Amino acid sequence: MAFIGSGFDDQSLSSEDSNSHFFLDTEVTAVKGLYFQHAQLLRGPEASRRYIDPTQQALINVGGIRYTFPWSTLEDVPQCRLTRLRSCTTLREIAEFCDDYDEMQHEFFFDRDPLAFRAILNFLAKGKLRLLQEVCSVAQHGELLYWGIDVGLMEPCCRHEMISSVKEVAKHQRKEDEWRERRRALRAPMVEGSLFHIMGETVENPHSGLAGKVFAFLSVIMVVVTVVSLCISTMPDEQEEGKCSQKCRNMFVVESVCVAWFTLEFMVRFFHAQSKLEFTRSPLNIIDAAAVLPYYVSLFLELGDESVQDIVAGAGKSTIDKLGLTLRVMRALRILYVMRLARHSLGLQTLGMTILRSMTDFSLVLLFMCVAMTVFSPLVHLAESELAPNAARTPQLSFSSIPASCWWSIISVTTVGYGDMVPYSIPGQLVALISILSGILILSFPSTSIFHMFHHTYTELKGEHERRAATDVTLLRHSDCQILFELWALFCGADHENEIAISSLFSF
Repeated sequence: MAFIGSGFDDQSLSSEDSNSHFFLDTEVTAVKGLYFQHAQLLRGPEASRRYIDPTQQALINVGGIRYTFPWSTLEDVPQCRLTRLRSCTTLREIAEFCDDYDEMQHEFFFDRDPLAFRAILNFLAKGKLRLLQEVCSVAQHGELLYWGIDVGLMEPCCRHEMISSVKEVAKHQRKEDEWRERRRALRAPMVEGSLFHIMGETVENPHSGLAGKVFAFLSVIMVVVTVVSLCISTMPDEQEEGKCSQKCRNMFVVESVCVAWFTLEFMVRFFHAQSKLEFTRSPLNIIDAAAVLPYYVSLFLELGDESVQDIVAGAGKSTIDKLGLTLRVMRALRILYVMRLARHSLGLQTLGMTILRSMTDFSLVLLFMCVAMTVFSPLVHLAESELAPNAARTPQLSFSSIPASCWWSIISVTTVGYGDMVPYSIPGQLVALISILSGILILSFPSTSIFHMFHHTYTELKGEHERRAATDVTLLRHSDCQILFELWALFCGADHENEIAISSLFSF
C-alpha cells in the first residue's frame, strides 16, 4: 500500500489489506478553509472520474489534500472520528463529524491543518504515533483531540514532550487569565476617580501610564542614592571623635527620605492588594520588608524612649556589647536596599528564578565539591607532610592536618587559587594539578543545564511582561471608552449605536 506524494514510503497497514491499492491524489493548492465547491474547481478531470467504493474505502480531504484508505484500517481505533463517521447514515449525522460532504464523490472534507494530520496518517500506516518536528506540540495535541486519537497511544518520549508543553501553555494561560481578571477588578473602582486606587495602579504597574513609569524610575533612583549614601557613611573621615559629622547627618536625612519613600510604596502595595496573605508570601514583597526593617530597628535602638535607655544604662557590659553588635548588623543589613532593584529589573528576576529552579543542579555541584574535598584533602596532607623530601625536618605547617587542608582543596577545586596555601613538593603539586582539572570538569557539567534554564526563564518572564503590558493597554482603552461613553450619554443621550461607535475608536 503506497501513499503517493505524501512523503511516506510503501508501508503495509495490515496483512488483510496488503494487496489493496492505497493512493494519495496529487497535492492540490486549495486554500485551507475553502470547502469542496472550491476544491472541485481545482481538481483535474481525471481525479473526478475515479471511482471509490464508499462501503470499502474512505475518501477524505484534509486542508485540500485527498487521502483514500480502506475502512478496515480504522478497526484498531474505534473511538476515532473517522470510525464514527463510517457509521453515519444521514447527512445530519455526517455534518456532526466533518465540515462538508460531497455526495457525488463520497468525499469527506475537514477544515484542519494538513501538516498536523501527517502524524495521524503515519499512525494509521505504521501503528506508531509520534510528533512531527515541524508541528507545534500544543497544536498536535489539539489535532489528536479533534480526530479522537488517544494521547496514550503516542510513543513515551513524544508523549512526555507533548504533555509538558501542554501543561506549560495551560499554566501560562491560567496566569494570564488570573492577571487579566485581577487587573479588571482593580481598574473597576478607578472609573469612579478614587485617588487611592489611582495611586495603587501607579505603584503596582509601571505600564499603567506615564505616572507609573515615572514612579518606577524614581524608585530606582532612590535605591541607588540609598546604597551610595550607605557606602559613604562607612568612610573613616565621616566620623569626628566618635560623633557624627555634619555630612553624616546629611546622609542620614537622605536615607530617611528614601526609606520614607520605600515605606509609602510598601504600604500602598499592601492596601492595594486583594489578598493580603498572598501579598505577604510574595518574594519581592519580603525583600522590600527586609530592606526597610533594619532602618527602623536601628532607629528604635538608637533613639528609643526612656524605658529603653534605662534598660541599656542598667545592663551589664555584655548586654551593651550585644546591643552594639545588633546595631552594627542592622546597619550592614541596609545593603538589602539593592535587592529592591529586582522589582524593576527583568534580569535580576530571571537570575532569582533560575537559582530556585536549578536547585537540583546546584545540589549536585555541592555534592561533587564535597566528594572532591574529601578525596584531595587527605592526599595533599599526605603528600606535603609525609611523602615530601625533608618532610620530617621541615614540616609543612599549612597542611598540618586534614581539616586544615580542606580549605586548600575547596579553593583548588573551584579554580580560585588564593595562594595562601601552596604545595611545594612534587607529590603535592601533582595532587594540586589533578584537583584543578577535576574542578574544571565538575563545574562544567551543570553549566549547560543552568544556562538553558536561565534562557528559558528569561523568555518566559519577558513574554509574561509583554502580555501583561498588552492587557493593561487593552484595559486602559476600555476604561477610557467607558468614561467617554458616559460623558456622551450625559450630554447627547445614550443608545447602542453610539456605544459601538465610541468603542470602535479604541479598537486599534
